[in-house]
Amino acid sequence: MRTASIATRQLTEDPAKARRATPAARSRSPLTLRRLRLASGLILFGYVLTHLSNHALGNISLDAMEDGLSLASALWLNPLGLTLLYGALLVHLLLGLQALYAARFFRWRPSEALQLVSGLLIPPLLISHIVGTRISFATEGLDKGYAQELYAFWVASPPLGLMQVAVLVVAWIHGCTGLYFWLRLKPAFARAAPWLLALAVLVPVLALLGFAQGGRMILALAQDPAWRAEALKPVHVGLPDQVARLAGIRDRMLLTYAALLGAVIAARGARTFAEVKRGTIRLSYPDGRVVRVPRGTSVLEASRRNRIPHASVCGGRGRCSTCRIRVTDGSDGAPAPGRTERAVLERIAAGPGVRLACQFRPETDMAVVPLLPPQPRMRQADLLDRAQSGEERFIVAMFVDLRGSTRLAEERLPYDTVFIINRFLSAVGDAVREAGGSTNQFLGDGLLALFGLETEPEQAARDALRAIDGIADAVETLNRLLAEDLEHILRYGVGVHAGPAIVGEMGDATDARFTALGDTVNVASRLQGLTKTLGCVAVVSEAVYRAARVTPEAIRDIAVDGRSEAVRVSTLGCL
Repeated sequence: MRTASIATRQLTEDPAKARRATPAARSRSPLTLRRLRLASGLILFGYVLTHLSNHALGNISLDAMEDGLSLASALWLNPLGLTLLYGALLVHLLLGLQALYAARFFRWRPSEALQLVSGLLIPPLLISHIVGTRISFATEGLDKGYAQELYAFWVASPPLGLMQVAVLVVAWIHGCTGLYFWLRLKPAFARAAPWLLALAVLVPVLALLGFAQGGRMILALAQDPAWRAEALKPVHVGLPDQVARLAGIRDRMLLTYAALLGAVIAARGARTFAEVKRGTIRLSYPDGRVVRVPRGTSVLEASRRNRIPHASVCGGRGRCSTCRIRVTDGSDGAPAPGRTERAVLERIAAGPGVRLACQFRPETDMAVVPLLPPQPRMRQADLLDRAQSGEERFIVAMFVDLRGSTRLAEERLPYDTVFIINRFLSAVGDAVREAGGSTNQFLGDGLLALFGLETEPEQAARDALRAIDGIADAVETLNRLLAEDLEHILRYGVGVHAGPAIVGEMGDATDARFTALGDTVNVASRLQGLTKTLGCVAVVSEAVYRAARVTPEAIRDIAVDGRSEAVRVSTLGCL
């Protein structure tokens, strides 16, 4: 059963080639808006976490808060830290405004609405704090510490203290919501969720308690005239003209932010006006509903705007065919499919009048019939939410299937058969996990494994190739252990393919499971089926080797059911 060792050898024989291909690997991972949003958000979340941790030191003493402030300043107020911080703040703000403009209609899930609203509230709440601390130091040379800030919040102007609390709470909620959207599809999230929730609650509570405790200490110290004279020197709090200049800076920053928001809202209005000026069309659905939408609106957008349940696993990106419809009336005036839509329609061998609702933008009145109904037990609001829940990412899909399970069931008692199949699945699953993959679904006497849910494409592909060798070792060991009990050794087939797929929770309201869906998974399944006719242990597509930056020893074209073009593959362990 050492037939798959070729996969591991190819990973180690050509490291130089892998290094030379690194620039190409980077070109396959472009800097997208999603990645910019994530990177800038993580930087800002790190700053907020540092700030809250500093506030929490107030539970110890005022001196501890000042010492913590010195450490935080050394971390964030150096040239590199300031560049990262203010760059991330600017990028995240502009991306928030872009998201506000891009939203076609305001019917989000509560968590999504919370994230956007909290993000838009942070700048005006934060501006006063930035002007009173960093800008006051940079422009006026004022040296403020926790003593001066807490005096302003608790003695001079308690409303400023409430604003500071609001900044802390809103920024933390916004950051935690963003982290949730990022981490929720990770395989380990379910195990880590209770601990993350505990931290999400504990950190702001300790920070607010420390803020309150520090305020109580300042209230006591403020009773001493000597302390006030020292703590409130002009070098700390500024002269009247300095305070006036800082107030002017604050007001101009608030006006600039308001102008940016107004510009985005005006741009949305201009877009809506342009759509209305182009006119509207009527779309008729099979249940008798007729909706009127601006000409050029996609059918999927029309369904969502009018809360008509419409399946769409990929969220309207043209990566799946679950939103497809049949145009029953008005097809003569339908625009021709674009390249993306045509590729998907050809792949599924779509019949006459079938279109993708996410890509089809009718210009005249149409009657359409969704071909894949949504889950019947889901509420309409849940359906709209679920359509947005998937994430497209590069994965390596591996199907492993036990050969001869029917004959095994004929020769043995049912319980014995189940025992042997479970031992096989356990051995394969351990090998997959040890290589860095994740067992996703158990399909009778086989399983689906996914690689790349938490790693880059190159690492995912290399892990999958190593898993082939690990599975061979595991099954060989299992055959030795069961040699006296089995009349025939256990044989299996492996199909591996790499490419984009939709990953997320799929299913109905009571039984949703995390899995992957798309052409990549379908091809991997069919390659596994071809191991029977080709008489080999594994069939691995060229896409896997290309992602791993290695060259297979042999490659050939084979026909795959459901695809018009042949798939280039390497076969391992052929007889």
